[in-house]
Amino acid sequence: MAHTAQEIADVIYEHLKGRTDYAHFYIGITNDIERRLFSEYNVSQEEGSQWWIYHNANNETSARNIEKHFLSKGMQGGTGGGNSDCTWVYCYEISNDTIE
Repeated sequence: MAHTAQEIADVIYEHLKGRTDYAHFYIGITNDIERRLFSEYNVSQEEGSQWWIYHNANNETSARNIEKHFLSKGMQGGTGGGNSDCTWVYCYEISNDTIE
């Protein structure tokens, strides 16, 4: 099911549950969630052990717009990475175990 960039941003905000300490979160885009989020950034997959979310934006433009939106709020990360097949948006809470 396709979702708009706004709908995905709303889901991320809902998952944040009112938290506004955006500098403690990392936002990015990828074409491979398993590799990027769980291997390269060392985010724990164990349920309840760490805050994270990901969603398929269905196209690069939407993914980049969502990323830029949360970067402008103060989340960690950067623009310009990835390529045209990066449609997944991910966000996680930075911890002592994650690798940024």
